[in-house]
Amino acid sequence: MEKAINRQKVLLHHLNPSSSFRANESSSSLSASACLAGDSAAYHRTSAFGDDVVIVAAYRTALCKSKRGGFKDTHADDLLAPVLKAVIEKTNLNPSEVGDIVVGTVLAPGSQRATECRMAAFYAGFPETVPIRTVNRQCSSGLQAVADVAAAIKAGFYDIGIGAGLESMTANPMAWEGSVNPRAKMFEQAQNCLLPMGITSENVAHRFGVSRTTQDQAAVESHRRAAAATAAGRFKDEIVPVSTKIVDPKTGEEKSVTISVDDGIRPNASLADLGKLKPVFKRDGTTTAGNSSQVSDGAGAVLLMKRSIAMKKGLPILGVFRTFAAVGVDPAVMGIGPAAAIPPAVKAAGLELDDIDLFEINEAFASQFVYCRNKLGLDPEKINVNGGAMAIGHPLGATGARCVATLLHEMKRRGKDCRFGVISMCIGTGMGAAAVFERGDSVDELRNARKVEANLFLSKDAK
Repeated sequence: MEKAINRQKVLLHHLNPSSSFRANESSSSLSASACLAGDSAAYHRTSAFGDDVVIVAAYRTALCKSKRGGFKDTHADDLLAPVLKAVIEKTNLNPSEVGDIVVGTVLAPGSQRATECRMAAFYAGFPETVPIRTVNRQCSSGLQAVADVAAAIKAGFYDIGIGAGLESMTANPMAWEGSVNPRAKMFEQAQNCLLPMGITSENVAHRFGVSRTTQDQAAVESHRRAAAATAAGRFKDEIVPVSTKIVDPKTGEEKSVTISVDDGIRPNASLADLGKLKPVFKRDGTTTAGNSSQVSDGAGAVLLMKRSIAMKKGLPILGVFRTFAAVGVDPAVMGIGPAAAIPPAVKAAGLELDDIDLFEINEAFASQFVYCRNKLGLDPEKINVNGGAMAIGHPLGATGARCVATLLHEMKRRGKDCRFGVISMCIGTGMGAAAVFERGDSVDELRNARKVEANLFLSKDAK
């Protein structure tokens, strides 16, 4: 705002009459003031510049194959602690300043996982005064945690918070506990909430005509991009190495290891190889283990704060949290969620789909990923440029936080050519979620949202 007022003063200096014509200067002189349209009417504004919610750090563990990967013998709290510790240590932030930690997590029993998260915070060096809680919105839980923290900061509950995600699908496989209410049979949509996710993938493929070949092609491309990103070291800035152990199932021998690379990526994946895989959920179906997301273990954490606090602390800003949207869709085709969630999130940011430079859309299944891409008419070269869940993995509660780290670090690498990014995923039982982020160094006090190309009025009331 100060810069805007200074600009007004320069302008008014030229507009004021010269000294020889200032007989009535005291009553007629112009003065600089804060314009109701914001620092510049050429940009849509939703908040004061210093009140922006920004991300100053975003890290994740490597993602490893459930039950047979690098984290098969690692406790869930030992997955979360390293990323919580990383966002504090790498920013030199006093952990006691954190107002809350919110962890997205899906499969573990609620009270047990909440306790494990509290334990992880202590492992990471947080004092007892810093609270922690969990949130569960199925596959969007990690993104929901980030959105919850951003909303709390906006509301003034605290100035600094951590949104995180955690899942050990080794320790907590997908399963229904207890009996199902017979009443569900009376409501088709309620009954469809119980459909196996793979069946919903088959429904999407059948209803919207997504062929097996198209799905396999998407999977091959996901592995190719992820392998290229790994080889080029593009994940190194976001992955926190985790020191842990692996137990030999035959001998019981423990081996100390440090895990720092996603272990589900198949660099040599080919259409021929994927074409040999049999459908998993329907005999005549098209969804296979090869064109579905991998069952994985992992964690991620995102450190958010008010921009004014980040600037005061001299912390580099990785990104700006702009908007979030969660929507409901037909549970029978839950995978279409991103196609429904992305448009309102983008619109709320004052943007169009063409304004988005990068997308991270969770590849729960190739069928739904391809459908959403085609439905929205997105450029494939903008989506999952470093591969997606079919190659990297999908630890349910951690995926959203993982995507934030992947997206923002990639946007940082691309610099001025990449200003806005979107993260989205489908959600079991029929929902979708999406969030819009802006690259941190693309913003200053006079332009912290999309530029308006016409009608650059000096007042928001001008017509």
